Amino acid sequence: MTKRKLIQQTRKWHRYLGVILGVQFLLWTLGGLYFSWTNIEEIRGEHLREKPKFPNIAQGMVSPDVFIQLAFEATDSIVSLELINVLDEPIYRVVYNSDTRKKARLFHASNGETKAPLSEKEAILVAKDGLKEQSNVTHVEYLTTAGKHHEYRGRPLPAFAIDFAEPANTTIYVSAEYGDIQTFRSNQWRAFDFLWMLHTMDYEGRDNFNNYLLRAFAFFGLFTILSGFSLFIFTSRIFRKKSAI
Repeated sequence: MTKRKLIQQTRKWHRYLGVILGVQFLLWTLGGLYFSWTNIEEIRGEHLREKPKFPNIAQGMVSPDVFIQLAFEATDSIVSLELINVLDEPIYRVVYNSDTRKKARLFHASNGETKAPLSEKEAILVAKDGLKEQSNVTHVEYLTTAGKHHEYRGRPLPAFAIDFAEPANTTIYVSAEYGDIQTFRSNQWRAFDFLWMLHTMDYEGRDNFNNYLLRAFAFFGLFTILSGFSLFIFTSRIFRKKSAI
């Protein structure tokens, strides 16, 4: 292949790859601008979250031994045991592996008796207790499933999605089994999540940086940059003068 044909082929590949990759590079740039100009704490809703209350242990509590042996089977693997505050009552929360997923059970710390998963009314009160802003509830949804694209993906189910009006303007997800707030979701977070999906090119779980599509675009992006350098070298007067000498 002559030098002229090589330059023509390189310019052709560079031009077409530049158009295709340019769209993704633009999305990467827009996402990077949004990520760098926003406060991640606000996106996560931390500025709306009230500090968690410590359990009131003055009233006395029973030992976890009271319910551990009776409530769990030998095949259950206990992951953690915590003392938490649920609506100003000390509650033991036991997280354990059962079957194919992690589960949680609640027990009254005062007597060791089982506490039922949170009702809708209790979940709303838990959400209000954990919210700094005084806002009205506009909608409540009980979730038993959450797909890969759902904003509550990967978190304990079932859960209550509780929408709050202005000034909070956020959705608080409360786990029925865990008895606490799992996360805040706002329009800021949704914009972040969408741009993050475009950034990672993982259109399912969002966080897989090892997907083949991202690898392919990175490879062709490198090829486009190198072809641009090659064109500069092949067509530059400086390099042509040196080769002539």
